[in-house]
Amino acid sequence: MTQTLGHIREVICNTSTPSWFMSVPKNFGDQAAGTIKADEWRSLITVYIPIMLISLWGAGTPQADLKLILNNTMDLISAVYLACSRAMSSERAVAYRSCIASYVGNLKHVHPTFSL
Repeated sequence: MTQTLGHIREVICNTSTPSWFMSVPKNFGDQAAGTIKADEWRSLITVYIPIMLISLWGAGTPQADLKLILNNTMDLISAVYLACSRAMSSERAVAYRSCIASYVGNLKHVHPTFSL
């Protein structure tokens, strides 16, 4: 098991969520966990992965590249969160466009060989 998979499992097990929240199997990544559903992917991407990445790459991390990747990933996660909202407003649309523009605009810095 990789360090990252172990860390995401730890976050899943140690994060308190409301009873209505669609959690993710505590053995995420194991064959026994099966295939996760769309709501579980959304929970994973919008809650558990940000907590994991911030705890791994956030404050106190000396590597500037990891912080750049973290910030870029958080732009994408924010855009996904806004796009999956049950209600849309002009303010949310502006926020989405800002997040996705920042994400796409910084892809070349995060992945120098990437071509749009």
